[in-house]
Order: sequence, then C-alpha cells, then structure tokens
Amino acid sequence: MSDLGAIDWFPVVLSLRVAFLATLSAALAGVPLAYGLARRRLPAPRLLSALTTLPLVLPPTVVGYYLLLLIGRQGPLGRLLEGMGIRLVFTWHAAVLAAAVVSFPLVVRSAQAAFESVDPALEAAARTLGRSELSIFFTVTAPLAWRGILAGAVLAFARAMGEFGATLMVAGNIPGRTQTLSVAIYDAVQSGQYGLANALVLLISLVSVGVLVVLTGFGEGRGR
Repeated sequence: MSDLGAIDWFPVVLSLRVAFLATLSAALAGVPLAYGLARRRLPAPRLLSALTTLPLVLPPTVVGYYLLLLIGRQGPLGRLLEGMGIRLVFTWHAAVLAAAVVSFPLVVRSAQAAFESVDPALEAAARTLGRSELSIFFTVTAPLAWRGILAGAVLAFARAMGEFGATLMVAGNIPGRTQTLSVAIYDAVQSGQYGLANALVLLISLVSVGVLVVLTGFGEGRGR
C-alpha cells in the first residue's frame, strides 16, 4: 500500500521547480532553433537536426556523462565557472541543466512540425506590408503554431519531471539538496521502503496522466 503520510515533500517541490525551469530553458533555446530548421535558415540543417535529436536516442546516463565532462571541475565550462566561484556539479542547478538537455528535443521537434504547418504565403504577405521578420514571427507565425509549441513544452515538462539517469550523474542523490522525485523513488526501493515508493510512484503517475490528458486536448483542438 502507498503511504502518503510518509512522503518527504522536498523531492516533489524540487522536481516541480526543476521541471519548470528546464522547460522554460528548453523552450527559450528550442523554439528559435525549431523555426530556423523549419524555414531552412540555418547551416547544415541535417546535422543540426541529428544533434538536436541525440539526447532522445542516447541513454540518459551517457547524456549525463557528457554533461559531467563539460561542467565537471576538469571540464571546460566547469573550470570557467570555478574561476568565477560557481560550482554547478552536485547542485540542483545541475539537475535543471540535465532535465533541459534531455527535454530539449521534444520542444524542437514539436515546434518545428508546427512551424512547418504554417503557410509561408501568409508570412510573405506580411512582408509585402513592410513587417519586420521579428514582427512576422510574433504576429503571424507563432500565433498559428502555438498549439504545437505548447504541446512540446508540456511534453518537455513531463520528461523533465521524470528525468533520472542524467540527473543522477550530474546532480547526485543528496537528500534535501538535489534529490528529485524519480531519484527519491529509486532511493526508497533500494532501502526497502516500498510504501513510500508506492506513494511517490502514484504521485508521479498522476502527474503523467494529467500531462497526457492535456496533450489529448491539444490533439482534439487541432482536429477541429
């Protein structure tokens, strides 16, 4: 049986914070990239598309290892941050980075498909009216593609909530500091606290079902 009363709510709150910030970061970086790929305005689009998809096909622990090489104390970014007095590894900020990287492809793929569905003739018509590219994006393209962008963000949030492998590699499992919900489930099972594990699994399952219900609503709205 699940034991809701035994839940330490820190991993839940941390997971929500990590998922929100990771989704925001992935969207801010992924939406412009998706637009560039959709409109063929970036060099080597096939290579960029492959690199963007890589976190989806690599094992999460491999993604975490690459991040560790990058932000670890001996990594290029890690040394730079250390020189500024900032330590990223084994902090909750590293969990945000890991979750953002693994959820990034979901934002890009969904947003790219949405941008490709927008008729370029509508953008061309706006250009004849003297609109700037930035204005066209925010007043024509994005409003027509918003469902796909939002669907990608929702998927990214769900993926970030459940991230485990990469997070464990770069943020570790420090109770009260870096222990996210998925890591807490693993920890509970390892220590034989199956009641707690059941409660946490139920909680994250409810969040996942909620995400699927939202996505189904987007799909039905698109079909109308």
